[in-house]
Amino acid sequence: MQRYQLGRFSVARIGFGAMQLPGPGVFGPPRDRGQALAVLRRAVELGVDHIDTSQYYGPAVANELIREALYPYPDNLALVSKVGGRRDESGGWLPYNEPDQLRRAIEDNLRTLGVEQLAAVNLRLMDDATPDGRFDDQLTAMIQAREDGLIGGVGLSNITVEQLLRALERTPVVCVQNPLNLADRASMPLLEECTSRGIAFVPFFPLGSGFVRPNPVLDNEQVRHIADRLGITAAQVALAWTFRLAPNVLLIPGTSSVRHLEENLAVADIELDEEAQQQLAAVAK
Repeated sequence: MQRYQLGRFSVARIGFGAMQLPGPGVFGPPRDRGQALAVLRRAVELGVDHIDTSQYYGPAVANELIREALYPYPDNLALVSKVGGRRDESGGWLPYNEPDQLRRAIEDNLRTLGVEQLAAVNLRLMDDATPDGRFDDQLTAMIQAREDGLIGGVGLSNITVEQLLRALERTPVVCVQNPLNLADRASMPLLEECTSRGIAFVPFFPLGSGFVRPNPVLDNEQVRHIADRLGITAAQVALAWTFRLAPNVLLIPGTSSVRHLEENLAVADIELDEEAQQQLAAVAK
């Protein structure tokens, strides 16, 4: 498995995203707790050393499952979280992004995961219209958390190129998380900026949003045709395309199925032929 630097960690380029471990809508307990624990343990057995999670997955459910399955953690396991949002009692997504709230959210992640420091924490912006002054205050809280030893590195999520450049004027950034997939390539300029600067880029929704039906990636006829021709799954087609975009792309596909986990990790060895590449180039057009 190819590797890339994520803060002080060198991680395999395919990790694991914990978003699908809680119940439907990323809310409440998992449908099958034993299966969720088995997926996490199998992931580490197969060499996964980068797990992406958040306190608001559940809330707290994903973190508690990770701790139950894997604690005490391997020394090489990079646990990465994100802050900036919270859930209400019905599962709604709400901002939680004042500087003091960001600090509390980081501390909540540390408590539920049972660690003293996270490899990185992403500041997740809830929209693209965050005023510069608010963004600067949020960055200050993230930088202070790093200086206090709570996080190993500052990450950013759901940002613009301009916001990345503004942040870099104040602090190193170890990773960026933005949506990017075959059907949604709006973050390609941001990926290119990260590549040129040696910053890990972690695409979320690489298989298309799980909240949209029909799924713009997995239900795409071209993707399905390629999958049938190559004898792989539509998810593997989409992940292989994303994996090959740049050497700093770190995939974190999530699943609650051991079989799907193993299929996701096999993507590192899948090469899409020229015909497939040409057909996929047109998917988003």
